[in-house]
Amino acid sequence: MRRITSFSVDHDLIGKGIYISRIDGDITTYDMRTRVPNAGDYMDNLTMHSLEHMFATYIRNSDIGDSVIYFGPMGCRTGFYLLVRDIAPERVLDEVKKALFGIAEEATQMFGAERKECGNYKELSLDAAKREAREYLAVLDADTNGFKYPTE
Repeated sequence: MRRITSFSVDHDLIGKGIYISRIDGDITTYDMRTRVPNAGDYMDNLTMHSLEHMFATYIRNSDIGDSVIYFGPMGCRTGFYLLVRDIAPERVLDEVKKALFGIAEEATQMFGAERKECGNYKELSLDAAKREAREYLAVLDADTNGFKYPTE
């Protein structure tokens, strides 16, 4: 079997931040790393699920919403993947920050929190989403990796 791209990155070198994981034609996959891999600090399901609901709603309603292909959590619970079509990385980062700020500072309701809207609607928390958004926004405000994975 061919080795997939995400398994080819040295996870011992990855810190919190946002990276370009891969580019496939006009689709760019962003690795939104909220945790340091293999460090023992993983997102609990409540936090992961809650931020996924909130961020997906905010980013799909942003100025780049029509270019969003997918947003969802990593199975390892250390971050999320965001796939967008034909948008410059700096613009993506700006919209990601706006979405996180909206969640952290302005949101007053949990999106998709009704039984008809979600397959696990009882496991959602606006407070958990706000806390995670606030922490990750601080990481991105200090991030200077240029969207590139570290190599050393």
